[in-house]
Amino acid sequence: MSRDPNRLPPLDLLVAFEAVARQGSITRGAAERFVTQSAMSRQIAALESELGTPLFQRRHRALALTDAGRQLLAACTPVLAQLREVVAAIRAPLSRTVLSLTTTPSFAALWLIPRLAGFTREHPGVDVRLDASFERRDLVREGFDLAVRYGPLAQAEGRRLFGEAIVPVCSPALRRQAGAPLATPADLAQHTLLQVANAQPGGMPLEWESWLRAAGAPQVQPRSMLTFNNYNETIAAALAGQGVALGRRPLIDALLRKRQLVVPFGGATDTERVYSLLLAPAAQARPAALAMADWLVAQTAG
Repeated sequence: MSRDPNRLPPLDLLVAFEAVARQGSITRGAAERFVTQSAMSRQIAALESELGTPLFQRRHRALALTDAGRQLLAACTPVLAQLREVVAAIRAPLSRTVLSLTTTPSFAALWLIPRLAGFTREHPGVDVRLDASFERRDLVREGFDLAVRYGPLAQAEGRRLFGEAIVPVCSPALRRQAGAPLATPADLAQHTLLQVANAQPGGMPLEWESWLRAAGAPQVQPRSMLTFNNYNETIAAALAGQGVALGRRPLIDALLRKRQLVVPFGGATDTERVYSLLLAPAAQARPAALAMADWLVAQTAG
């Protein structure tokens, strides 16, 4: 007897397939679903038998979706996301709302986290899950509502929040240090420059080279340089008085207002990088996500 082509497979098999396809691994999909690897393998085999076609190509230590698998995943992802949201609303209409936002570590630490209490205070019952990562998350596949991206203006997506300008900054104590003035770019020859690791092999850091050239002092060579893996560490070293950093405004504006950092000389130089806000398609129908987006935009105007 032929199968009814309109008959849907069991939902648990579709959920298992979506987890494995999203994770790219039966082992990780099984861990997410709290089942054994062998049980997950049987569920995938059962679904492939039900559909009469393979969904994955088994490769050495890897899985790849077949054309049928890609088609099924494209349908499963939004449908299961909507089902989960509706079921959660039915089960617990008074439960708390969780918003997930992904951004860079420096934006999170220097700009967002100091302000975040204001959002939670204005929106009781809304919990925020913050992912601070250098990885560019896929909002739909990884379940994020919003993202604040940082990158070149020419590649920016979504709504622009603000641009960026760089300016030399140091601790007030370093600026007052006897015997080593910090009044002009030429004085950097007596100081340590703080920098984030970049691809330039040796020589002057890329951002410092650009700033010094704009300041009319491209020949200046510092006493020494300290290099860090990320911008947060660079600013922490500047706060500790270990040298002069290039402050990225507006990320460091709060530290300037509190006089924890000062601008010893020179003006800000605009870069070609911007911060922009993206909402996942499903988040555009969520009042809490829209409220956070409006709040972020309002904060950039303050």
